[in-house]
Amino acid sequence: MSIFDKRMGKEKIESLKLAEASREEEWHYPSFASRLFQGALEWNLIHPFPEQSKEDREEGDKFLKKLEEFLKANLNPDEVDETREIPKRVIDGLRDMGAFAIKIPKEYDGLGFSQVNYSRAIHMIGSYCGSTTALISAHQSIGVPQPLILFGTEEQKKKFLPRFRKGAISAFALTESFAGSDPRLMKTTATPTEDGKFYLLNGEKLWCTNGNIADVLVVMALTPPKIVGGEERPQVTAFIVESNSPGFEVTYRCKFMGLNAIQNGLISFKNVKVPKENIILGEGQGLKLALMTLNTGRLTLPATVTGASKWCLSVARRWGNERKQWGCSIGEHEAIASKISSMAASVFAMDAVTWLVSHMADNKKYDIRLEAAIAKLFCTETCWNIVDDTMQIRGGRGYETGPSLKGRGEPAFPVERALRDSRVNTILEGSSEIMHLFIAREALDFHLSKIKPILDPKVPIGAKVSAAFSMGISYFIWYLKLWIPSFGGCNLPSPLDEHMKFIRRTVKRLAKSIFYKMMIHQQRLANKQNILNRFVDIGGELFAMASVVSYTESLIRKGGDRKNLLELSDLFCRQARNRIAGKFNEVSHNNDKISNAIAKRILRGSYEWLENDIIKL
Repeated sequence: MSIFDKRMGKEKIESLKLAEASREEEWHYPSFASRLFQGALEWNLIHPFPEQSKEDREEGDKFLKKLEEFLKANLNPDEVDETREIPKRVIDGLRDMGAFAIKIPKEYDGLGFSQVNYSRAIHMIGSYCGSTTALISAHQSIGVPQPLILFGTEEQKKKFLPRFRKGAISAFALTESFAGSDPRLMKTTATPTEDGKFYLLNGEKLWCTNGNIADVLVVMALTPPKIVGGEERPQVTAFIVESNSPGFEVTYRCKFMGLNAIQNGLISFKNVKVPKENIILGEGQGLKLALMTLNTGRLTLPATVTGASKWCLSVARRWGNERKQWGCSIGEHEAIASKISSMAASVFAMDAVTWLVSHMADNKKYDIRLEAAIAKLFCTETCWNIVDDTMQIRGGRGYETGPSLKGRGEPAFPVERALRDSRVNTILEGSSEIMHLFIAREALDFHLSKIKPILDPKVPIGAKVSAAFSMGISYFIWYLKLWIPSFGGCNLPSPLDEHMKFIRRTVKRLAKSIFYKMMIHQQRLANKQNILNRFVDIGGELFAMASVVSYTESLIRKGGDRKNLLELSDLFCRQARNRIAGKFNEVSHNNDKISNAIAKRILRGSYEWLENDIIKL
């Protein structure tokens, strides 16, 4: 091959090759976000804003009412936080109402809910108890149900899916002590037996949410390597593993900063015998399964953090009115007022993004790998800012625990717990750094798919010339379109129409900027992570702006308060435009070079003198 820069180093190239072999190579359905990075605004893909059918909405309403009543009557989040346990009565009650089988099709005894209704349920739980959200979401967003629904054989579905309606809990085991986002470092192996009917699983998995109490897990393991294109290629395979199998052992339960009741730890496999028919998708297809499962599985986090952010907004609004300082409520002081208004605008944008992408997932005719990743990145980062601002607005009462506030007779808003529980959301299911890299790679696919044949040494010279000629014509036409002025808006009420004109202009500017940097840095652009991150952030802001505009228009059309909706969307879009301007400026005017140089010297110990007069562990 290679589209990889030879200066990357052998290990990095091998890791990237494994990642490349596991990603989806083609775009079979349209992607609104992908087109944004190519300089095109495909407005028809998100407008009019999708809506639930009346029947689907009513089904979700009925379940949510039952869920809310049950949680309020039976679940005390502060007790869960203190005891590190979700009471058995709560798990039993959730099982009885089908909460462990929300998305499982009805033919397998599940509730058969849409992604939108599932997101609504997670959104509600996320506003109340983080540990319970983790239990429900890890089980069916990335646990056994989701990959089985997507890739399982009929025999596998009939065997395992009905168990979840009865309350069986599942988990997903990929991470190891030395293998996180780089699966090339994985050590867990699955060796076929001599008769070929079973695999013997050996190794350890770390940070497997629900793993300590799971009845059944998806486990990623290395199966014997294969020769692909003349090179030995490691094979990562996904297995369904039952926790009652001999040799399966939970050896440690981890404790974290937040989500205190999460059942997460270290799992050991010692010659665990797994039937061959428990392989999902196929031998060597494990990472592809994981990536494709996460396309939809990641949508749990936007729903979760949007619910949590709305709770924070409620706390900030109430406290902003009640707390008096210097002769008026603190909400009237400009410093606090700007935080509260920004929180509201951001929550509105998170709502728009969450429901748009959830609807896209239900539609089945969109490629949402970029949309889901952007939704996860945007919503989790925004939520963290909102929780942090809520803590600041509440002051000492935000830092004090809910039970302590209650003990001295004050309203027990557990902002401290919310902050602890929320911090992990920018790390789970792909950290913000990994999301930036993932989005950048998928966004650049438009260019890399054209360049790849020219850089591949195995392609004959004649084919290279033909590919280069074709690429030149294609780029010439594409580049000309980027310079054609964008006239007119989308016949939307002001100021929405003005913001849409900005988006149309800016997607072209983004595409040109990416193209220029590719021409300058070529293969080395993959190492310019800060530049790529800025492009990703600009694309994410544009995606959120477009979602907000479409969402606002739909709410107005349905009779919503026009003035309030336009003010809220206008504020978000204005703030997003300021952030976009800053990111564009940083693309060309930044301190990356000196920053990277200093970081290297720090790691070599050149600045160790800064660590003087401290107590080191």
